[in-house]
Amino acid sequence: MAENEAGRPAVWVQAFKSTLGVFSMRSSDAGSTGGEPGGMTRRGVIRAGAAASFAIVPRHVLGGSGYVAPSEKITLACIGFGSQAIREIGGILASPDVQVVSVCDVEKDGAHYLEWGKGQLRSEIRELIGKPNWREGDDRVPGGRDVGREVVEGYYAKQRGKDGFKGCSTYADFRELLDKEKDVTAVKVMTPDHTHAAISLAALRKGLNVIVHKPLANRIVEARAVIDAARERKIATHFLPASEGADQKRALDMVKEGAIGTLREIHNWSMRPMWPQFDAIPGDRPPVPEGFDWTLWLGPSRDRPYHPAYTHTNFRGWYEFGAGSIADMGHYSLWPIFQALQLDAPVSVESTPSHVCTASDGICRRIKNDYSFPAACTVRMRFAPKADRGALDLFWYDGGIKPPVPEELMAEDQELAEEGMLFVGDRGKILGGFRAENPRLIPESRMKAYLNEKGRPDEPARGRNRASQSRSRNAAWIAAFKGGPASYGDFTLAGPITDAMNLAAISLRLEGRRLRWDARAARITNIADANRFLSRDYRPGWEI
Repeated sequence: MAENEAGRPAVWVQAFKSTLGVFSMRSSDAGSTGGEPGGMTRRGVIRAGAAASFAIVPRHVLGGSGYVAPSEKITLACIGFGSQAIREIGGILASPDVQVVSVCDVEKDGAHYLEWGKGQLRSEIRELIGKPNWREGDDRVPGGRDVGREVVEGYYAKQRGKDGFKGCSTYADFRELLDKEKDVTAVKVMTPDHTHAAISLAALRKGLNVIVHKPLANRIVEARAVIDAARERKIATHFLPASEGADQKRALDMVKEGAIGTLREIHNWSMRPMWPQFDAIPGDRPPVPEGFDWTLWLGPSRDRPYHPAYTHTNFRGWYEFGAGSIADMGHYSLWPIFQALQLDAPVSVESTPSHVCTASDGICRRIKNDYSFPAACTVRMRFAPKADRGALDLFWYDGGIKPPVPEELMAEDQELAEEGMLFVGDRGKILGGFRAENPRLIPESRMKAYLNEKGRPDEPARGRNRASQSRSRNAAWIAAFKGGPASYGDFTLAGPITDAMNLAAISLRLEGRRLRWDARAARITNIADANRFLSRDYRPGWEI
């Protein structure tokens, strides 16, 4: 239900001033709820491109240096406003090309969110909106649609030097938002994994640009439907964890230069998960919290009793609702690898999941578990040769597991960091951080010789600049959504990596079974029953 319709951002009334011959544009916080003159919505203006009337007056006359006319802004709805959305909203609000006009979340004002540090998110919000005492004495981790509106309106009020700003509507149901907010041109999806596809498809069918966080979907059939919809409608999209991967490309450039011979293997390890991985389905029945719509949260999934073990950050640990550590973090580190090496979907995927044991009736036994991800695992993906690249194995490790320490590091009495990437060739190895930051040949003597050969013996290590990476991601989708070239995270590039991540989850669910994959037919060929996990058992009315 819309909870602030009267405060929607104004759409712009265009009227020539007879004596000046310039536009008079209503301020975006004027509170108007009307449409464009002649029935044209803001979405229609952007879709139509620069109409002749918009070219009469230069932009600097209207608003000074850096001014972006309201009709040229991307009007964005944030669907899902939990802890990660709060971490990312600042860069979007700061963009002159974007106006956040609506927030949707099944949580009204959260009490059960999780964060990485006590009070961290509240401090971020205080800085964003310029209120050092925001929610003083409230120890809850903030999140939900009411918090989203406070952040958006508080930021824009500070930006405009005003005491208040009213211009952000709120909804519990994304379907109602898409029906009512006619001037929205783009949506950012940051909900639990199992609802990504349903929301993305609904928005694409409305002709909206879509940004979605990882994964694109936690079922292969759903992800392919999203990709097909974006391709068929020729709509610009952006997969948020995508990056151009300068450091990964640097490592692969070293490979192309023959630094390690023929590339055979890539190893990638993460210290995730950072959330509980439950080894049993909850048996108690706590009440649904006030202000939380459990049925909407379930979305396409069948009914089950509410439990906080399923929701908020906890959702990542369940096969039904999440996609595991590999999807949570592997998309960041491996996206550039898939793109640079032009990897197709893997031809096979196998895994080694950890397990949990219990004792009952005097008997020790292993818990059979096909409902939650293991606390730790390894995954092996095999890729067929392509062009001038030979066959390749990609290994994933999480939960504290790492590959064996290479002999080159052992000789120098070094250990592997808790997160990293290792490129293995038939004549050497390249070691980098989790996202291949500062990749280097090992041992150190090999790297020094390589740099000397290339004429750059004093090349410094480069640290990761998170703020710069965030700006790059936002710039990519903003340019694409305003009619520029497709972003490096366009959905149409996501097929192979999405197949790989979801096949890993299926292998883990089947206690490590090797899956042989026919990507063209979208079918697991060696275990017929495993194909049921390519989709899900849908709630009526939510079928893809």
